[in-house]
Amino acid sequence: MCRVERSERKSEYRDRDREMGLLKGGENRLEKLKGSRMKMWMIRATTSVLLWTCIVQLTAIGEMWGPRVLTGWPSCFSHESGVVMDALQDNVPAVSARVLPPKRIYRNNGYLMVSCNGGLNQMRAAICDMVAIARYLNVTLIVPELDKTSFWADPSNFEDIFDVDHFITSLRDEVRILKQLPPRLKKRVEAGMFYTMPPISWSDISYYRNQILPLIRKYKVLHLNRTDTRLANNGQPLEIQKLRCRVNFSALRFTPQIEELGRTVIKLLRENGRFLVLHLRYEMDMLAFSGCTQGCNDEEVEELTRMRYAYPWWKEKIINSDLKRKDGLCPLTPEETALTLRALDIDPDIQIYIAAGEIYGGEKRMAGLAASYPKLVRKRHSLEPSDLNFFRITLPRWAALDYLVSLGE
Repeated sequence: MCRVERSERKSEYRDRDREMGLLKGGENRLEKLKGSRMKMWMIRATTSVLLWTCIVQLTAIGEMWGPRVLTGWPSCFSHESGVVMDALQDNVPAVSARVLPPKRIYRNNGYLMVSCNGGLNQMRAAICDMVAIARYLNVTLIVPELDKTSFWADPSNFEDIFDVDHFITSLRDEVRILKQLPPRLKKRVEAGMFYTMPPISWSDISYYRNQILPLIRKYKVLHLNRTDTRLANNGQPLEIQKLRCRVNFSALRFTPQIEELGRTVIKLLRENGRFLVLHLRYEMDMLAFSGCTQGCNDEEVEELTRMRYAYPWWKEKIINSDLKRKDGLCPLTPEETALTLRALDIDPDIQIYIAAGEIYGGEKRMAGLAASYPKLVRKRHSLEPSDLNFFRITLPRWAALDYLVSLGE
């Protein structure tokens, strides 16, 4: 009996040990399963991070290489034979990588909109000032709006005159520039929820730090509606002056079509011999603004005076033309220009490219200069009809062409 009980007890112990072993084995397998799942999750998380990092890097590289490589890279396959061809052929020009400056990272204090005024030279100088101001205040600059309210009422936009993409990318290490406001802020501006003002002329950069920056922080968007001569030339930090020069001589590049036409005109001039470029300022708006009416008859004087009074932002209304002339503040008439060129012993047979808009008084006013220097070259005579259509609706394009021909490059 005792043996039977002992045998049954041993059997119960074995069964119990077996059950305990199964339980422990299950727990071990469960722990292993949990560990493997954790490892798998860690692997997936690490892989996701690596993939996103690669995507970001490839996107950055794509901005630099993508468009040029994809458009310039030859096909690797022959559609006719299906034979793999050598992608690098001798007759395919090498693709030069465009190295972009690194983006400047800074805390954005708000957005600055600007409306330039004046002629091309005034607007160009104002753009240089506004970029420097935006950089100094750590704000985002919206691509400047060109003057559409002047006497000429020109419809040109920034991208009609300048290479806007080059302007943005070439300055990205200094200031963030956008083509337009973000959608949320754009709706606020359309609803009139922004602040607009003309800054004080010839102001020091400290004026923008102490007066303008608080307004940007308060309203998020500030619109400077006049930009000519708003930043002082002298006494500015060296970094401001360097940035002004960089914008003027590097970032503000004309559109490829304007630059190509400039090279065409220069080539035609050189093929015909020596030439000089003469920028006559004897234009209607210049004479009305300055009050320089020498050489004008009574009817013309009255017309110019009416024009001056028609524009309220031309503050000086009553002008003594004779005193202005004696102070050296009036442009030379075409007749006086001919006398000056002859006094300088300029060869009468040289080509003279007239870099200006419509001369006030037309061909009658130009008769004296044409008699002394018969080889007067007008841009309209140097371009094909198709090129003239390109310039037909926008005066700043004419001014940009004159600028390029004046450089002679």
